[in-house]
Amino acid sequence: MSGLPVALDVSRETLEKLRAYEALVRKWNSKINLVAQGTLDDFSSRHIQDSIAIARATAMHGQWLDLGSGGGLPGIVVAILADPERSVTLIESDGRKAAFLNTVRRELGLDLRVIPDRIEDVDPFAADVVSARALAPLPRLLELCVRHGHPRTRYILPKGRNWRQEVMEAEASWVYDVEIIESPVDPSSVILKITNLDRA
Repeated sequence: MSGLPVALDVSRETLEKLRAYEALVRKWNSKINLVAQGTLDDFSSRHIQDSIAIARATAMHGQWLDLGSGGGLPGIVVAILADPERSVTLIESDGRKAAFLNTVRRELGLDLRVIPDRIEDVDPFAADVVSARALAPLPRLLELCVRHGHPRTRYILPKGRNWRQEVMEAEASWVYDVEIIESPVDPSSVILKITNLDRA
């Protein structure tokens, strides 16, 4: 039985899809390590609430691209929450994880696209929003992100307790505006909302 609480501030239909998604993660996780096994007991607070915060960090419209989606966090949650004006695409180079993402897409009836390729090898996307969770340090992450953005793209990037150091290192190569959004999961973590990204 899913451990997702009813207090996630989402509709009943959305909650059911989140529960179905969690069940699929639990079913597949022992085979392909979608999330750290030790985090499954806290799947809602550790992963779902964090992904909801990422999804809600910017306007819910336009083309959303999630890089290195892995087990679908936050990309699948973004797709579950998406309104009809948002299209969602997930890039995941690991073939087994991409197969899992497509299984979730089919079983939950989600309107999303999965690209099973390396981020660097995908044609530039010009997405309105680019997200990436636990993918790379910020300087490298911005290099991956900027390829798929345009001048008005919003980059939604959750970061852990070393986020200040990463921001300082990124500013040696990049100029941007950043809004710091407090993480609902970990007081030492944040979500970086980056706009006006350009090379220094």
